[in-house]
Amino acid sequence: VTRDVHYLNQDQADSQDILRCISEGWKVGYTDREDFRHVDRSLNTAEDIMSRFRHVPEAIKNTVRIAERVDIDIPLNNWHFAPVDLPPGKTADEFLREEAFRCAPDFYPEMGKEITDRIEYELDIIKTKGYSPYFICVADYVRYAKSRGIVESTRGSAAGSHVSYVLGITTVDPIRFKLPFERFLNPFRPSPPDVDTDFADDRRDEMIEYVTNKYGADKVAQIITFGTMAARASVRDVGRALGLSYGFCDQVAKLIPPAVQGFPMTIDKALKEEPDLKKLYETNEDVKKLLDLAQQVEGCARHTSIHAAGVVISPTPLTDFCPVQRESGGEKII
Repeated sequence: VTRDVHYLNQDQADSQDILRCISEGWKVGYTDREDFRHVDRSLNTAEDIMSRFRHVPEAIKNTVRIAERVDIDIPLNNWHFAPVDLPPGKTADEFLREEAFRCAPDFYPEMGKEITDRIEYELDIIKTKGYSPYFICVADYVRYAKSRGIVESTRGSAAGSHVSYVLGITTVDPIRFKLPFERFLNPFRPSPPDVDTDFADDRRDEMIEYVTNKYGADKVAQIITFGTMAARASVRDVGRALGLSYGFCDQVAKLIPPAVQGFPMTIDKALKEEPDLKKLYETNEDVKKLLDLAQQVEGCARHTSIHAAGVVISPTPLTDFCPVQRESGGEKII
């Protein structure tokens, strides 16, 4: 026994319809469009569903049996790093150690005890925390950028890592400038290390192409962002779908105060703080309908886009870890 659910409560049919109209560019009054407001697509109660399907009681029983058999265990708080290339018979920890001590003499022709102890100390924490594959991966694509003449720079607390310095990830000597490794990574820090690397904006596509080719198109994706409907935008979008004039909707939207110091303004808050808006809401039926519907869709995702910088690399196909979506209007970028 299943139901086609599009919203939680029965009184949300109009707002779900408005979202469809906004998404498709329809007007609510169009007669030749899909309109399911007459169909109940809310999340019904168990009692309601049982009454609808009382003629097939065995189906209801089987539905419960299936639900009881579902056993999903999603392991959390595990790190999954890129599938880095390792020499045969070597672990990521062993390979990272070899690379660090192979590269260090390029920066320190005379490897003193201070240098050796600092590298060993950092490698021990990196190994204990299980982050060796991450350092190998970052060092690899930074090395590629330098070999291709792509301007890059690493900023932030990673500059305190001596291992990062000798691998070429960072360019500041943490020994010389007395930068602490612990601000970047320490045994008690629960979150993973964060190496912020910037690349020339006109060549970042080359970097994404490199890691995509290296690790596989099914293992590399950019991060999706969701544009949500803010208070003013929801008023304008809903008004357009209702067929109200732009000037009217713009007038109402401008009565909603702008966000202050990063704190978003909501329609509910605006009705309490703005007397003119409250008066219009109480005396004008069109304004009341507009704001009631706008409040219901406020905060909903309006569109998707691609994050300017975030790239995800997974050890196995991304679909093992998360849902994916192809770029709207294109078939290539995941």
